[in-house]
Amino acid sequence: MFRTALRNVLAHKARLLMTVLAVMLGVAFVSGTLVFTSTISDAFRTSSHNSLDHVDVAVRPVSPPDGPGAARAAEPRLDGTVLRTLARLPGAAAVTGTVEGFTAIGDKDGKPIAQGQSSRGANYVPGKDGKDARYPMRKGTAPTGAGEFALDAGTAAKGGYHVGDTVRISADGPVREQKLSGIFTTDDGRVAAGGSLALFDTGTAQKLFKTAGGYHEIDVEAAAGTSQAALRQAVDKALPHGSATTATGKELADREAKMIDESTQGMRIALLAFAAVALFVGIFLIANTFTMLVAQRTKELALLRAVGASRRQVTRSVLAEAFVVGAIAGVSGLAAGIGIAALLRTVLNGFVATFPEGPLVVSPATAVTALGIGTVITVLAAWLPARRGAKVPPVAAMNSVHAAATTKSLLIRNTLGALVAGAGTAGVLVAAAGYEGDDTSRYLLGGGGMLLLIGVFILTPLLSRPLIALAAPVLRAFGIAGLLARQNALRNPRRTATTASALMIGLTLITGMTVIANGTQKGIDKLAVDSLKADYTLSMQGDTQLPTSTEQKVREVPGVTAVTPLRAGMATTGSGSAARQPVPLTGVDGDRFGALVRPDISEGSLGTLRGGRILVDEDTASRHGWRAGSRLPVTFEDGRTATLTVSGVYRGNQMLNGVFLDNRTLAPHQKQPSDKQLLVKMSGGATDAHKNALVEALGKNPAVTVADKKDISNAIATMFTLLLNMLYGLLAMAVIVAVLGVVNTLAMSVFERSQEIGMLRAIGLDRRGIKRMVRLESLVISLFGGVLGIGLGVFMGWAVGELIGAHLPTYELVLPWARMGVFLGLAALVGVLAALWPALRAARLNMLAAIKAE
Repeated sequence: MFRTALRNVLAHKARLLMTVLAVMLGVAFVSGTLVFTSTISDAFRTSSHNSLDHVDVAVRPVSPPDGPGAARAAEPRLDGTVLRTLARLPGAAAVTGTVEGFTAIGDKDGKPIAQGQSSRGANYVPGKDGKDARYPMRKGTAPTGAGEFALDAGTAAKGGYHVGDTVRISADGPVREQKLSGIFTTDDGRVAAGGSLALFDTGTAQKLFKTAGGYHEIDVEAAAGTSQAALRQAVDKALPHGSATTATGKELADREAKMIDESTQGMRIALLAFAAVALFVGIFLIANTFTMLVAQRTKELALLRAVGASRRQVTRSVLAEAFVVGAIAGVSGLAAGIGIAALLRTVLNGFVATFPEGPLVVSPATAVTALGIGTVITVLAAWLPARRGAKVPPVAAMNSVHAAATTKSLLIRNTLGALVAGAGTAGVLVAAAGYEGDDTSRYLLGGGGMLLLIGVFILTPLLSRPLIALAAPVLRAFGIAGLLARQNALRNPRRTATTASALMIGLTLITGMTVIANGTQKGIDKLAVDSLKADYTLSMQGDTQLPTSTEQKVREVPGVTAVTPLRAGMATTGSGSAARQPVPLTGVDGDRFGALVRPDISEGSLGTLRGGRILVDEDTASRHGWRAGSRLPVTFEDGRTATLTVSGVYRGNQMLNGVFLDNRTLAPHQKQPSDKQLLVKMSGGATDAHKNALVEALGKNPAVTVADKKDISNAIATMFTLLLNMLYGLLAMAVIVAVLGVVNTLAMSVFERSQEIGMLRAIGLDRRGIKRMVRLESLVISLFGGVLGIGLGVFMGWAVGELIGAHLPTYELVLPWARMGVFLGLAALVGVLAALWPALRAARLNMLAAIKAE
């Protein structure tokens, strides 16, 4: 029987090619994802390990405890005494004190080259040979004075800078111009991931990053023959108890590796989810292929039964065919996956993130997974058709076709489908209503959506008749070819449904995500418009504070009508025996605040924030039990007390949240006031000229971001938009599998109907009519799948939007009619392209040979 199965595979190479391609695509995506994430993780680990080559023990100061005063406490540091003490240890070969902090590097237009925390500055520490082994100079020399700095080679190339150029940077807030003395290379993983690194001499770095002669970290390199553990013990003994923490180089490397794994975990899960979609769609194609193969080989299987083969042997023979097909697909999918991984790294590198260089990593686990998925998925998908083939009675050998599905089997299928779809719909509706809480609602939504998809798939034979019947008036315009196409699509509703389902699943996901994306973008845009009256917000990158001179510079810009800083503060509430609770505060210009924001007041009023009046968001008020009119005893950072009054409670959101009070109330209690943002309103609203005027007034500071409402909206929605674009590209895999499914079904259908096509030719239907009939049949099936997919996608998108609305009140359902039209057109295009080869094959059938076919 195994030889028989192998001969069947070789005899039906063309039929099984589509199945191999479908499985191969799914396996390729899975193996490509595993290879890609393993490659990226390995490259980051290698880069991180290389950057720790000279670190055997790292010493860091102990951070002060959290509390109101902690926000303004001096940053913990290690001084020169500690450095000299560690340098005298017997097991220490070298000791390096490091200082680092946020440093923005501007391009020649003043815009930042790297973003946020990835922009860093540090100190260059020359050794006895005058060089710092961590940062080999490629060009120029190391920085030696306050006006010089060195830059990593990647950032220098992005900015088009050369040694001797003057570069605009911001390390301590104000913009400054520094001479580029040298360009260096580094193994720092953060630089390899697209960040920037500027190096200063130690004295300059300590001044810029406000360490007053101290260090953020001291790295100790072990002498020959001294282990990291032994060196760490010696360091611990030399340091005052509780003054610092230590870690070995191995521990640091392990921490970095764990962080890298966690950072790539989300990408791995997302890519594997898309791979699962491709495999899920592929299962329908595999099952459909083997179902049709078994149906076409009814006579052959019955003859095998007649000559003594048992049902088990027939089942095994079909499963053996599936195993061979799966093994071939697994091997070819692994090879294709390696190519996909290389392509992904090339496409995503620089567009989504910058990845370190390194070889492609193909682990044994990836190879085993690819081969296992290929064979297991194929065998499982072929199991039901195999069992159906084993039930063919020997007497069927006298007939050319097997018995059609009975009315009872269709009734059972429709009943089961209705129950599953009903349960799924109920789960989605309950989740959308949010009756069970956030986490439960998400689980209900996911489970209900999956059940609904499965239920609709089971019901597709029933749904195909009324939906395809709607196309009858259009098909009549194509004459007899259109009539025959409609009858062919309805003749075997199970085959039509299985073929359309592959396309349905892909379009469900694409449409659903598009509906969610449109609603979210609309909600974010509305949030920015509803919450802010200000035309611009000014903020610093890297979670640093705006320079104290920024507010005055902005006020002097022509056209500015109102400005308020958002100043960070802290206080504790409660007095006497009551529990003291820390509360973050935001200081504002109480007289101008109402002209720059539009809070959604739920209780009380905004009024004018003067004296001890405060505005509180609903979450904070609920957590502390406050209401409009509540009087709150508080203790400020300097230890002085006061009583504040809640003038209003508002609904917080991503734009406005927390506790607001007048800066004239907050400032006297702060030693070093600092602003985290500025809100600016200008006469005539937001214009390019106004934005340029603000940028020029701040000296084109690369660390300061000047954003209007659209910029804010885009910044919030950037990651979601990126995810959607990736989804479009990755779900194209599911659409490709769906195309293969339509091609496969039509090709087998043509083979099955050879005699019928011969008769049509004999009674006068020409080759053009035969081609038109097959193409129209394919078009109808594809549009059927497209309509189902778009309908399900809209429903799922609405349900997910209801959950999003709980966290984004301005979310609203926006149906993307234009894109849905494009998706429906895509479904039609799939049908037209998929029918090209089957239609050509049908038209080329020999009339007399086809009539004689069985």
